[in-house]
Amino acid sequence: MTYCVGISVDAGLVFASDSRTNAGSDQVSSYGKMHTLGILGERQFVILSAGNLATTQAVIAQLRHELKDDPDCPLNKARYMDEVADYIGEVSLERQRRYRDKDAPNAGFSPAASFILGGQIAGEAPCLHMIYPEGNHITTSPATPFLQIGEAKYGKPILDRIIEQESTLEDAARCALVSMDSTMKSNVTVGPPVELLLYERDTLELTMYRRLDEQDTYLNALRASWAENIRLAIANLPPFRF
Repeated sequence: MTYCVGISVDAGLVFASDSRTNAGSDQVSSYGKMHTLGILGERQFVILSAGNLATTQAVIAQLRHELKDDPDCPLNKARYMDEVADYIGEVSLERQRRYRDKDAPNAGFSPAASFILGGQIAGEAPCLHMIYPEGNHITTSPATPFLQIGEAKYGKPILDRIIEQESTLEDAARCALVSMDSTMKSNVTVGPPVELLLYERDTLELTMYRRLDEQDTYLNALRASWAENIRLAIANLPPFRF
């Protein structure tokens, strides 16, 4: 399974993703689900992926090749981020159709994939889009400034309570990691290494990236601090009156 989250605040964007891929109880592997593309100083894209691994890898490979080899492709020419989201949806649908036709006799097989696209094109504000397996997409709003794909339910409460448009990038990053840790704690199909990327508004470069494995000092300190502070918060709740 997978958990990926993208957060949009006034200062920029935050992305976090796990790396566990589960093809059964005896086949657990790690694959990165965070992908970066772009042209320095002109446009930067971050794509988080969930779903069928063959589909997501094929989509990302096609996008990379086109960005590099075709100056007229939508990734190079799009004026707005929603145009890029439209195109990724089209590429994903086409890849799904290929695999579905090929493997139709395979009961239970699904080539479906979903993506979170974030980034910025020069002259426009940074933004996030969640692209569904059907190819359509949604974006964030002031009331819900984050998007999730995969095992979203375990990590959503902290985001609902804390994230606001005015949140700093650092606070949003800490919330993203707590959200990820809560998911890993409750669902063994989501696991490290965790990838974290912060994009500062209008920089048009992707430099603030960290990969945190199971033994990472900061990840373990954050996990311990969060657990201890939850215990303290429970202990300090108003007492019952009978």
